[in-house]
Amino acid sequence: MARKNTLTRFLEDIIDDSKDLVDDLIDRAKDVEDNVKDAVVDVVDDDETTPSSIELSTLQSALADLTAKVSELAALQAQSTPTRARATSSS
Repeated sequence: MARKNTLTRFLEDIIDDSKDLVDDLIDRAKDVEDNVKDAVVDVVDDDETTPSSIELSTLQSALADLTAKVSELAALQAQSTPTRARATSSS
């Protein structure tokens, strides 16, 4: 049996579609609200904090070690440069 298109059916369809639209809008608003909350929490609860004093002292000692090694290599290179210059000029 075919459905009759009456005024009440027409109004019922409009109301049902409006309910679906409102439900979809509310669901999207909830999603946006959740995403905004998550973004604010991410900004406020930033995991990257300032390094501790132990981490800083470790980095400073590593930097001092590297500086000493670079200085040692520079001194060795400076010592070998005159030797190379003499070997090159005598050839």
